[in-house]
Amino acid sequence: MVTKQFNGSPEDADLRRADSLAREIFSDVANKWAFLIIEALGERTLRFTELRDEIEGISHKMLTQNLRMLERNGLVERRVHPTVPPRVEYTLTESGQGLRATVDAMCGWTQQYLSHIEAARRRFDA
Repeated sequence: MVTKQFNGSPEDADLRRADSLAREIFSDVANKWAFLIIEALGERTLRFTELRDEIEGISHKMLTQNLRMLERNGLVERRVHPTVPPRVEYTLTESGQGLRATVDAMCGWTQQYLSHIEAARRRFDA
């Protein structure tokens, strides 16, 4: 995987630019599974199976892919305990907690405007 390297230029943080690092990061984390993982890890450290049980409908493969992506971006820390079988735990990093505040705000927005959105969909689909 080729990843743009941050060189400190304003272009790297400009979401409007197709080649910006910010857009690459945004693309990684702006998906339903990443949001749900971040929300689930918001208050506590969880093992893989606990996370899978917390997030209804996520497959083993999607959980694995998203945890790797979140770890790669420094949002989730993976800790392996040397036991047999190995015990693996996931927790949000400081930057993951920062993103969680945004996810929480989006959840609040959804709750606040859900009835408006449902009404708009009914009108549109009629």
